[in-house]
Amino acid sequence: MNRVYLDHNATAPLRAEARDAMVAAMDVVGNPSSVHGEGRAAKALVERARAQVARAFGADGADIVFVSGATEAAALACAGRGLVGADIEHDAVAAWIDPVLPVDAAGQVGVADPAGSVLQAANSETGVVQQLPQGLAVVDATQAFGKLPVAFNWMGCEMALVSAHKLGGPKGVGALVIRQGTELAAQIRGGGQEMGRRSGTENVIGIAGFGAAADAAVRDLADGVWAPVEEFRNILEKAIEAAAKETIFVGKSGVRLPNTACFAVPGWKGETQVMQMDLAGFAISAGSACSSGKVRASRVLRAMGYDDTVASSAIRVSLGPSTTQDQVMRFAEAWEKTYRRFRARAA
Repeated sequence: MNRVYLDHNATAPLRAEARDAMVAAMDVVGNPSSVHGEGRAAKALVERARAQVARAFGADGADIVFVSGATEAAALACAGRGLVGADIEHDAVAAWIDPVLPVDAAGQVGVADPAGSVLQAANSETGVVQQLPQGLAVVDATQAFGKLPVAFNWMGCEMALVSAHKLGGPKGVGALVIRQGTELAAQIRGGGQEMGRRSGTENVIGIAGFGAAADAAVRDLADGVWAPVEEFRNILEKAIEAAAKETIFVGKSGVRLPNTACFAVPGWKGETQVMQMDLAGFAISAGSACSSGKVRASRVLRAMGYDDTVASSAIRVSLGPSTTQDQVMRFAEAWEKTYRRFRARAA
């Protein structure tokens, strides 16, 4: 069975450019902190990638601190700062904030004090793109970077989170982007790597892949690769709506990521749909999460005002540049067949 991957917001397939950069980096033996030639060669790879990420993210003049991923970046940026946010933030950010900011039905967050707030540029579950106020303490750009034209320098924030594997780089590497002059206490202390903000020998191979992926992602963005993706997403939603009139499409009335469809048939559990589609050969995600064996309704959808029935019935289908219209239509057909069985059992 030829499987179809429709979960790009969870992780994107590794780009050829990133793979090539990582393979080349494997032959560089030195420690970036060593002063000999081998060490300088490794350091050069790290600094090249730092420049690539800065250029791709529009962060010239900012500090790029390489970390293990957006989760560590969120902890480094948010821990102990008393920041506030909304209940639609990713778990990695939600763990460090007070979720008191209001969310409207369209998924937009009301921010009274940007300097004390964290905000997601684009929601990973619904695809809703935020209207970012200037002066935010932290922007989570993990999903937006590579899919939307975003730039750190015009966000006007103190810090931003980015992750390699969301844009076709390797898993296990990301960056915290910091406006120069911003005070930040290190959480991992030791040798003083990454300008003293994150000690530990750098993941040279992963960082090299991250830089190459960032370069390729912004080139693809400039070339318009997401336009057909958005068209296929819209075709999918029309097919789903034609098959099931009661379907609720989350965030459809506003600006969304071009690849993301989040929808729910009330009463048809999202986790059930994920398993059924997996058996049919399609990889998607649920709007609800499973923790310690217990299925809970999506707190993102609940924050937007949806009841538990809808919030536990949502699924997310996230496309990528490699997704074809044929794959989208095959998914729609498989989903419709499963939906008919669900309706027959519910009758």
